[in-house]
Amino acid sequence: MIYFDNSATTKPYKEVLDSFMKVSNDYFANPSSLHRFGGQAEKLLTQAREQVARLLNTKPGEIFFTSGGTESNNLAIKGAAFQNRNRGRHIITTKIEHPSVRDAAAQLERDGFEITYLPVDQSGRVSLSAVEQAIRKDTILVSIMHVNNEVGSIQPIKEIGELLKNYPTILFHVDAVQGIGKVPLSITESRIDLCSLSAHKFHGLKGTGVLYIREGVKLTPLFSGGNQERTLRSGTENVAGFVSLAKALRLTMMKSDSGLKAMKQINNLLRTELSKIEGITINTPADDSAPHILNFSLTGIKSETFIHALEQRDVFVSTTSACSSKKKAPSHTLIAMGVAEDLAERAIRLSLSFENTEQEAKKVIKAISDTVNQLGKVMKK
Repeated sequence: MIYFDNSATTKPYKEVLDSFMKVSNDYFANPSSLHRFGGQAEKLLTQAREQVARLLNTKPGEIFFTSGGTESNNLAIKGAAFQNRNRGRHIITTKIEHPSVRDAAAQLERDGFEITYLPVDQSGRVSLSAVEQAIRKDTILVSIMHVNNEVGSIQPIKEIGELLKNYPTILFHVDAVQGIGKVPLSITESRIDLCSLSAHKFHGLKGTGVLYIREGVKLTPLFSGGNQERTLRSGTENVAGFVSLAKALRLTMMKSDSGLKAMKQINNLLRTELSKIEGITINTPADDSAPHILNFSLTGIKSETFIHALEQRDVFVSTTSACSSKKKAPSHTLIAMGVAEDLAERAIRLSLSFENTEQEAKKVIKAISDTVNQLGKVMKK
């Protein structure tokens, strides 16, 4: 099997699974319990928080554990909106955000907030001037993703953070789910107030994530209950999951330097060879894009048909975002980039991990070429 769908989810590291099993078996107590057993679980939770903070160059008190990217994005956006609604009800985001951001913004619109959805250029990037022009006196939040999950475009996060330095009352949220470990991002140097991560995108477990909240920033909680995570995220903590998240992040960061070099070479190989195949149009920009994502469209072939045909060759890829892939609609990201609707409906996404090899890439290229030729002949009959 060749798995090129790592932007949807990654395979957990063995060390991560081992860590989860050990903590689940040996330290299963509730970390809120007063007895020694609960204290041991709480200590592990504290150590996991400290390790994540070190890896992100933040403070432990700024790390809040969640169930993943969707919850982190919702807590950041809705929590900031409701906390600051007496000061303003205007939020800025882009037309190419993940559904967990886009739908959270849509929900806030129904609750009386006003959302500005910024356009992007043909490379899928938002301009700094567009951000600045959208700012109003009642703007309370800017939410812009770091790396687009469909085409891999990298947004000018540091430059936007510098711009917002001139607007100290506006919070800056970044969905960094797709970029962590693959595209460098300094949370503090980029002046980010809120930053979302999801463990299963860096070989951790599903159902575990992080929301970085800069010291001094206040949010309205989404959940009411036992006041865990310093009242911001009630619910008994998933100690084993968060310990394994910390381990997954550490291992990913350790592999980053050598892994990125190989990943870039594989991505270049895929781009070069797939560009030679008649009927394929590369959508991922050549510059300012993440090394693990390559998006292309097929002329005259349905993406769903193509994916299932590749499955028969034991090659696994995806269409758009995994959260949207079952919806029979053109990619909203590609439409925003100006791609024709016909091509936006026929998009394929290849996404790599540090575990993928050049040999696998060559097999995928052949499988894609053969499948395009085979389906192309069928379509002409």
